[in-house]
Amino acid sequence: MKSTKLVAVASVAVLGAGLLSSCGAAENGSSSSGGGDKKSIAFIQGVAGDQFYITMQCGIQDEAKKLGATVKVQGPEKFDPTLQKPIVDSVVASKPDAILVAPTDVSAMQAPLKAAADAGIKVVLVDTTVNDPSFAVSQIASDNEGGGKAAFDAIKSQVPNGGKVLVVSVDPGISTTDARVAGFKQAVAGDSKFKYLGVQYSHNEPATAAKIVTAALQKDPDIVGVFATNLFSAEGSATGIRQAGKQGQVKVVSFDAGPDQVKALEDGTIQALVAQQPGVIGQDGVQQAMNALNGKSTEKQIQTGFTIITKDNMNGDAKDAIYKSSC
Repeated sequence: MKSTKLVAVASVAVLGAGLLSSCGAAENGSSSSGGGDKKSIAFIQGVAGDQFYITMQCGIQDEAKKLGATVKVQGPEKFDPTLQKPIVDSVVASKPDAILVAPTDVSAMQAPLKAAADAGIKVVLVDTTVNDPSFAVSQIASDNEGGGKAAFDAIKSQVPNGGKVLVVSVDPGISTTDARVAGFKQAVAGDSKFKYLGVQYSHNEPATAAKIVTAALQKDPDIVGVFATNLFSAEGSATGIRQAGKQGQVKVVSFDAGPDQVKALEDGTIQALVAQQPGVIGQDGVQQAMNALNGKSTEKQIQTGFTIITKDNMNGDAKDAIYKSSC
């Protein structure tokens, strides 16, 4: 974990067969001085329309413009390897110089991305990874285990007397959210005042997350805290708590800092947000890709920090940590 600041925040339809940009122009390729052919970079999001990936795209486009590269962007409608793999295959066939990609499954996306690297394309893994990332020139992600621990600390600060806590995640097999769950679980195990009720999976569907939380509160009405591991899990968890009439009684901490989560923070449905640095991840990804393309050394692994946001300071120092809806 690089740094943790107590500050206040939280993270479009399927893009067509062509590579389209979900924020800004489809290509961003203003060249820096020096001329020559521009390098082409493809950014494959984990899911289109997620403010986390939109913010990452903004960082990618800004850095590519500085370094004289073009960017094309595409993402699946859902965080699903069966939807992402055809996109990867299509991108590889178009032969970009580099691919920045957030794999949607550690196993299912292994072979398609290895094939991209074998085809001579420089592959940078951003946010998520695969089981064997040795083919990638760099992996760049948040300190997700540290973020999970920080999420527990945020719940603990809200309910110091302890109680039952639940995790709502996406699906097993996603490197980032699995690490967040592991960090949270380990932190709970270190405090006997809290009881860990396990993790349930919403499949990135807010409606499913709402049902999970509503059912959990019916079974265990004395739940004191919910950790939602991403934007959509948080959105649904907040809905489930409202539907159960438990707003303010059940403390929710969410990863990511999208506009909907910030609204829930303002409303008091969510008490804290663990904001990542997707823009920085994107910038670092472009830098590492360009280094590899230009024969320079690369950093095999880069870990970025995060910011904990609360209602008390969300309009202060943490304001810039809120994710973007467009570039």
